Amino acid sequence: MTGKMSFDNIVKIICVLRPECFMARYTCLFTVALPNNNLRQSLIEILKSLNIEVQYDTAEYLMGREKPGKVAFGKLVTVEVLIDNTTATETEIKMTLVAKNEELPLQMDNHCHQLFQQVSDQIEGSSQLKLIDTVPG
Repeated sequence: MTGKMSFDNIVKIICVLRPECFMARYTCLFTVALPNNNLRQSLIEILKSLNIEVQYDTAEYLMGREKPGKVAFGKLVTVEVLIDNTTATETEIKMTLVAKNEELPLQMDNHCHQLFQQVSDQIEGSSQLKLIDTVPG
């Protein structure tokens, strides 16, 4: 069997060299109205309400991780919110939501997608965040 590799061996090599290619990852760009002095605090409250513990918090970036206990470790979701202050105007600001985990997205409605959808729905339905536009990623 020289010169031929099985599909399984190719996948194993790719997984070792580029594991991020196989992780579940969902993104969405939100535009919200300003002024909102409580933008970050509103986002933190949304994450906490969904069992996501904020682990990193700066003026332009929030990162939280789903608390362990309800799903397998590889399915725990990391949520990032990147707040784009560089393109902010007097009336609006853009932010990118990213949800990802180590789960292979073999099903369309996997755990990562479900949690991503819950966070998106909370942002869209928030009375504190005045949503202007949404662009799925």
